[in-house]
This record gives sequence, C-alpha cells and structure tokens, in this order.
Amino acid sequence: MIVALAGCQTTTPEATEGSVPQARELVDLRSRILTYTADLEPDASYTPPGAARREQLARGVGRLLDGDAEKAERLLAPLGLGVTRLTDTDSGRRYDEVAALRPDGEAASWGRLYLTADSAVRWNVQVPHPVSDRDTEALGVRLLEDAPSGALVVAGAHRRAGRADAADVAHREDSAFHSIVVELQKRGVPGLQLHGFAETSERPYEAIVSGGAAQSTSGEASALADRLEAEGLRVCRGWSARCPLEGTSNVQGRSAERRHATFLHVELAPDARDDGPDADETADALGDLLRTWSQD
Repeated sequence: MIVALAGCQTTTPEATEGSVPQARELVDLRSRILTYTADLEPDASYTPPGAARREQLARGVGRLLDGDAEKAERLLAPLGLGVTRLTDTDSGRRYDEVAALRPDGEAASWGRLYLTADSAVRWNVQVPHPVSDRDTEALGVRLLEDAPSGALVVAGAHRRAGRADAADVAHREDSAFHSIVVELQKRGVPGLQLHGFAETSERPYEAIVSGGAAQSTSGEASALADRLEAEGLRVCRGWSARCPLEGTSNVQGRSAERRHATFLHVELAPDARDDGPDADETADALGDLLRTWSQD
C-alpha cells in the first residue's frame, strides 16, 4: 500500500519566494557523493547529535520538503549544516543538498540528504551503512540519478565508527539519519533501504527482500521480488520464508510500521551491488519500483 503524500512539496522550485537555496553549484553528482563516502573510516570518531539538535534538524528538513528553503537554511545553519542547490552536469537534473558547512565539522559525520528540486519528492533511498556495506552507496546514487522525483539519505559515518554501535544508524534512533527518514515518513514518502551481505552456504541468495518490522507482504515487495527473480537472481522473501537478515530490528522499519508508511528492506549479495551484470539487473529492478512510486 502506498500512503498519500501529504505535505510534500507540490510547487516548482521557483514558484514561491524563499524556495530556492542561496548557494548553487554545478557538479558531477555521483563524484560529489562518492568522494564524501570514500573518506569514511571504521576507526573515526563519531558523536550523534543530541535530542534538541535532532529536533531542529527534522524541522529544517521539513521546511525544505515544504518548499521553504529560506526557513530551512535558518534552522540548519546553527547546526553546522547548509543547503545547496546542485545541478548535475551529466543529467541536468537539480537537487537540494543538506550537508555540513565544514568538512571537518561535527555535522560532517551526520550524513547528507539529496532531494529532487525539479518535482515533488515521491520516494527515498536510504544508505545506512556506506562503505561498510560495500557499493550500497554507489547503488543509491545510481538509483537517484536513474529515476525522477527521488531523495537519497546517506549516513555520514562508517557503521563501526565511534563507541560501541553508536554509528550503526539502522539500529539507532539517536541519529541525524533516523530523524531525516522519519520526517520523510511523516509525509508518506515511500522508502527503500539498501544493505549488503556476504554470500555463504547459509545465505544462498543474491537478494533478501522484506518489509523490515512489518512481517506481512505488500504489493510493492512482492512485485520487486518477482522482478528480481525474473532477472535470474535468487531471492528470499521475508514474508513467506525464514530468511536471514530480514531487518525486523531495523528502527526505520519500525518507525514506518507505526506510521503506516511504505518501507522496503533489501539485502544484496556482493555480485548484486558491484559493477557486474547482476548489479545492473538489480539496479533495473529497483529502478522500476522507484519509477512506479514516482508516478503515484
């Protein structure tokens, strides 16, 4: 079931005063994002934002989703975050980026958000474990570039950074990543979360598809599994089989279930997320799902 997109931006970027970020850049979007994630190290320091900062971040992102970039910038700047209107040199598409104002600032480890600036945001891809789940960040960028009307949420720290599991944002609610995803869920924006696993005899699959905390199936999940299988990938369906790595403890999935928002949790073997033919088939199948969401 797809939830109605209540509260999403429905005007063009220039339609209202204050809707366009002051900073603008012409960039290679893929290079910009992957250069950022390439520097993430497991032994880096990481401190999650406190509750007040997370609340302010959510309000700033909410304003940006509502088309008020001026108010968003005023809310985000005290956190060390800025909003930049990017134009991708390859596609000509425009995106609004929420990122740290300083590469060495504390906010740099909180992650980044990329929102389409050419239409309403109708779906989002989430990358909670960049670098750690190798190539999920590259797949996330590919999906953002290939399908219209989307958003990309990327964690800003390696999952083993900081103390204990502080940077494992898929299982922590005290993160900028979680705050951003929840803000999208509040507006009914469907989410696809990407993970990676090592293929073993206990995991003889290329893909594991589930609804995370939601154990019941959905039309989107079933259609995605069918599409992946049609491409020749072995798929474990979390709603009809006992699959490993179903994401039942994933906090973004639990939040989506509480809010009745669409959330799909997809685990991919290395061949399904690198530069080979299986990865192309995976990207095509996921892209079809996102293009369906973009039309609803």
